[in-house]
Amino acid sequence: MLDGAPAPSKMGYTELMSLLNPTPPDRLVDRQGRPYFLWDEDVTLEAFRQKLADPDPELRGYFVGKLLRQAKPDDALTFVSLREIDELWPRLEPYLGKKRAFWAWLLEWWRRRVRR
Repeated sequence: MLDGAPAPSKMGYTELMSLLNPTPPDRLVDRQGRPYFLWDEDVTLEAFRQKLADPDPELRGYFVGKLLRQAKPDDALTFVSLREIDELWPRLEPYLGKKRAFWAWLLEWWRRRVRR
C-alpha cells in the first residue's frame, strides 16, 4: 500500500488509474516518431492514433490488441479506456498472445466495479 492508500481491491477505478506511471512523451517515440511498442512496424505515433480512431472495428481491434500486447499497461491505458477495450474485446482478444490473461483479469475487475 502507498502511504495509507486503500488496497487496490478497495479502490475505485479513478483512484486506481491515478496510480499509473506512463512513459514520458519524449521517451515514448524514437527519432522518427515511432512508438517503442510498434517496433515491428514503420508507423508514427500520429498515424497510430488515427488507426485507433478508424471507423472499422476490425482495424481498431487489431491495433488495440497490438497496443495491449506490446506496450506497458500504463502506456496502453493512456491511448484507450477500459470501456473501449471491453467494446472491442471479441475483436482484439486474438491479438493479445501471452498478455491475454492479464487484460482479461483487469477487464473483469473493471466490469465488477462498473456494474455495482
